[in-house]
Amino acid sequence: MRTLTEKECRHAMQNGDFNLPELDGLAALVLTQSWCPQWKAMKNYLPEAEKSLPGLQIFYVEYDLSPFFEEFMAFKENTYDNREIPYVRYYNSGKCCFSGNYVSLEGFLHRLSS
Repeated sequence: MRTLTEKECRHAMQNGDFNLPELDGLAALVLTQSWCPQWKAMKNYLPEAEKSLPGLQIFYVEYDLSPFFEEFMAFKENTYDNREIPYVRYYNSGKCCFSGNYVSLEGFLHRLSS
């Protein structure tokens, strides 16, 4: 699990989606704010998700802590039409196959394996 860089986030804001080589496999992006209790719960179980699905890449950004907070929040809310956090985008073979908000570990794994 790693934090998305400012450069990666700015690329997404300019182009409408993230362009990471790791998205060509099985991956999830979590776009959230650091204070969110549901994000804290997810952050605790995500290492288990990585162990459960070998090769899974998980990326996140706590955009309230970033210098591009307002701009990124507007991008997330308007481009992805989602005003809740944490917002998760699930990728398989380079394509976003599902998106949604907080789910349990079981729900998270199910969305990646469907």
